[in-house]
Amino acid sequence: MKKGIHPENYRTVVFKDLANDATIITKSCVNTKEVITVDGVEYPLFKVEISNLSHPFYTGKMKLVDTAGRVDKFMNRYKKHLENKA
Repeated sequence: MKKGIHPENYRTVVFKDLANDATIITKSCVNTKEVITVDGVEYPLFKVEISNLSHPFYTGKMKLVDTAGRVDKFMNRYKKHLENKA
């Protein structure tokens, strides 16, 4: 790698897909707060809501991805906005 252009904290990190509990071990410089042990080795852990292992485009299975009712929250907020305009 070329000197001086890469971040100092570039290291092996585990990304955990919360939709299906799959783990992906790769290099990254993402900031993490948690750690996980995989095959006896401790790695920084970064949780993702969806990855290529659970995304409908890649799996061919359609499903609604609504984390913590975000769609409902948006609809309620938008409804209140329309009521205030009237």
